[in-house]
Amino acid sequence: MSFFNKFFKNLVKTSQKEEDQGSIDQTGDLSIDELFVKKFIHKGGKFLYCTDAEEVQKNLVQVLQENQWNNVVTFDKEINDLLTEIKSAKTSKIIPSLPFMTQCECLIANDGSLMFSSKQLKDKKLKDLPSNFIVYAKTSQIVKDSRDGISGIRNRSEKNSPTIISSIKDFIINKTETDFMSYGNTNSKTLYLLLLEDL
Repeated sequence: MSFFNKFFKNLVKTSQKEEDQGSIDQTGDLSIDELFVKKFIHKGGKFLYCTDAEEVQKNLVQVLQENQWNNVVTFDKEINDLLTEIKSAKTSKIIPSLPFMTQCECLIANDGSLMFSSKQLKDKKLKDLPSNFIVYAKTSQIVKDSRDGISGIRNRSEKNSPTIISSIKDFIINKTETDFMSYGNTNSKTLYLLLLEDL
């Protein structure tokens, strides 16, 4: 049984225990994977756990159907291929009413945020992109904190370091953050995370 299955099995018990103790932020016994999921969901992120590529496709189709999205904005070739497989229309032109689908650099466990770079966003700022995001990521991308995230980006891109590093920390529209990772923008997005277990 994967730790995610075990985690979700115990999620209700843990939430009830925390309510009884009057604390939402008890995280001492959680692995970084469990911590990320807990923080992400607590902030309003929509989490879809996938065990294989077929489940990623199935969940993506469901998200698109439920929201009546018949087209998707993406800059990513792998995402383009995924959308072709499920027979979804796609465009690289930014249309605010359509969702933006991308991958990310990493998932930050200690605050449940997602880190992006110019590799995913090109030359765009978060505020220039649609308010609905669909992110495809893997469990191997979960890191403890933003310092580990930035180190990982630097190690992977020694020759072509990204020009922009941004993060989405809130999944309720119109909420703002004021740290350097937000690149001076409102970084709140309604966000669906398709998380594939690859470990």
